[in-house]
Amino acid sequence: MSRRLELTVTPELAGVKVDTLLRKRMGLSGTVVKRIKWLEDGILADGARVYTDFRPAAGQVLSVRLDDPDRRSGILPAPGPLDIVYEDLDVIVLNKAPGVSVHPGPGHFDDTLGNFLLYHYDEEGETADFHPVHRLDRGTSGLMVAAKHPHAQEVLKNQLHTDAFRRVYLAVCEGVPEPPAGVIDAPLGPRPGSLMEQMVRPDGKSARTRYGVLRRWGDRALVSLELETGRTHQIRVHMAHIGHPLTGDFLYGTEDRSLISRPALHSGYLSFLHPITKEKQQFAVPLPQDMAGLKL
Repeated sequence: MSRRLELTVTPELAGVKVDTLLRKRMGLSGTVVKRIKWLEDGILADGARVYTDFRPAAGQVLSVRLDDPDRRSGILPAPGPLDIVYEDLDVIVLNKAPGVSVHPGPGHFDDTLGNFLLYHYDEEGETADFHPVHRLDRGTSGLMVAAKHPHAQEVLKNQLHTDAFRRVYLAVCEGVPEPPAGVIDAPLGPRPGSLMEQMVRPDGKSARTRYGVLRRWGDRALVSLELETGRTHQIRVHMAHIGHPLTGDFLYGTEDRSLISRPALHSGYLSFLHPITKEKQQFAVPLPQDMAGLKL
């Protein structure tokens, strides 16, 4: 099952080169156009293959293939649990479980979301590849969106860190931040000698996190957070920087597996403009049990 976009050529568009129509009218980037023009069924006019210099007549239907006939990611499809919140021909929104990696890597060859998604696509007869738009740390739970083809991925990635693409995280932190709402503006970079750890450092990359205390949970607080930038471990480092590390954060706070086996961080709300329809999509999922249990 391939995903295609169609455009009926109007009289005012007659004689305009296909390359121009793909970019200006259908919103495809030069990178996407270069990829599809070499496919046998990449660009069709009334069902016949054409090239980017073709000039269609009024009434002709231009059809462009968006999906991947060949998977370039190299990821092995493997069965595994997926909590699918929403799915259509262009995007899939998942509620990621804590402890699951997004991408395959050392020690995680066939037990990641990428593996599970490709297996799901195979089961559904889709030729989609793994095109993540953003990522969540292995220990972080909650909402994330993956595109099903390069065009959707490109459009959504261009929305990141704009008002069009919004993510609200929920976290449980040690102590109660004062003031109860504010912006943490502190540059981040790698900690010398560590392969993983980040730190606030004056020569780091600009990083801004907005936070707000939602409620007090005993000696802890439930906090909402929004990223204005997307640095590695940004929320975890910033919260530790203001003296309120996330509960269970083994790297920037104190690990206590009797409380929770991971940093208490959850992507609870996600909104974006659909890459094809441009309609606003919004999703919310509740706190997972391990985080909700921290208020007891």
